[in-house]
Amino acid sequence: MPSTVEQLSPSRVKITVEVPFDELKPSMDKTYQSIAQSINIPGFRKGKVPPMVIDQRFGRGTVLQEAINDALPRFYGQAINDNKLAPLAQPDIEVTKLEDNELIEFTAEVDVRPDFELPELDSLAVTVEPVEVDEERVTEQLTALRARFGSRETVERAAAEGDVVTIDLEASIDGETLDDATAEGMEYEIGSGTMLEGLDDAVTGLSATESTTFTSKLIGGAHKDEDADIKVTVTAVAEQNLPELDDEFAQLASEFDTIDELTADIRTRLGNMGRLEQASDARDKVLEELIGKIDFDLPENVLAADVEARKGQITQQLGQAGMTLEQYLAETEESETEEAFWADVEKRAADAMKAQIVLDKLGEERDLQVDQNDLTQHIIQLAQRQGQNPQEIADHMQEHPQHITEYMTEIRRGKALALVVEAATITDTAGAAVDLDRLQPDGTLADPAEETDEAEVETEEPVGAKAE
Repeated sequence: MPSTVEQLSPSRVKITVEVPFDELKPSMDKTYQSIAQSINIPGFRKGKVPPMVIDQRFGRGTVLQEAINDALPRFYGQAINDNKLAPLAQPDIEVTKLEDNELIEFTAEVDVRPDFELPELDSLAVTVEPVEVDEERVTEQLTALRARFGSRETVERAAAEGDVVTIDLEASIDGETLDDATAEGMEYEIGSGTMLEGLDDAVTGLSATESTTFTSKLIGGAHKDEDADIKVTVTAVAEQNLPELDDEFAQLASEFDTIDELTADIRTRLGNMGRLEQASDARDKVLEELIGKIDFDLPENVLAADVEARKGQITQQLGQAGMTLEQYLAETEESETEEAFWADVEKRAADAMKAQIVLDKLGEERDLQVDQNDLTQHIIQLAQRQGQNPQEIADHMQEHPQHITEYMTEIRRGKALALVVEAATITDTAGAAVDLDRLQPDGTLADPAEETDEAEVETEEPVGAKAE
């Protein structure tokens, strides 16, 4: 089955395929059999209607069209394999010649992976932040744990630092009340600094039913970052009774016997989390470094479709939340225009597509394989992230076989990225090497492999060596 490829652009080709009519015979037989099973013609048993009779009744052209539609995916796939192309989207196929009992010719225009060279992976080098356990986070963890095992008692006195007050808030600008900056029955711990600036000072000293007004910048809504007059009313004051940080508390709140052991465990867990965050940052930076060394044009049609899909998904999610993009941007911490927001969406789509193309090529060049165990582990991890039973995901996958291909592609890309990270040089800002080979899924480090006898021999000075 001869075929030729015309390069329309760096990422789009036109394939012209000539198919000898004999190769259409399996699809012709299948079409005749299908039609014969679906019709009743006097004088013929069902399913035994001869092709000549079917041609007379339905027309030869109808049969040819059905057979060609059935065979084209197979012919197209063979042409893709013969020419070693990597399609990125569905093709636009057109039958350009049909000579009955002689020849079929069709063309297929399709976006394909552009040609490029991968850099040497060991040339990649990135820097990440070192893993450091912030003692403030340790204190926060202990405080949260104390709060879980503490109690509250409503008191008839003025509020003080550490108390939890129930408050009503009403914001106004130039005397006009702002509906989106009004709330009732909110709980707030004095001294936490988690809400409006100036709120701590305003409620300190107030008793239940008392109010005051202060000025503060709004932290969200349509008037974000604008000064507003805030009326706060305290409706209840509760005193927190927190247990002492001692060995008795450690035994109550954990499996440890002493507060020192509990504190050390919190530090360890924070360190594990830090290593996982560091590893994630390292992978992102290594991938960014890799694609930054490669220059090629992305297929415009595929990228445009992906961008539109992303925009549609974001718009749908905002609609379900009852928000416009303008309202969403007003709620976010960083000030950003709608134009800048959509530009960022387009950039992220382009970066993601480029990364996928690069990792797919690396996977092919290194002949990375995905087996059943890889698929099983992927399903288990996916179930853990989504809070589902792995069997539910496996059953869904069997009902939708296309997901198997998607999962296997994702797994293969993960393996390709692991190769890139393994080859790259990763250091922290303090100059220390970051070794991700020993990192476990929970953030712990595996025990280093014991030195082999051969390695020990290599470190010894050879007999008869001369000192210089």
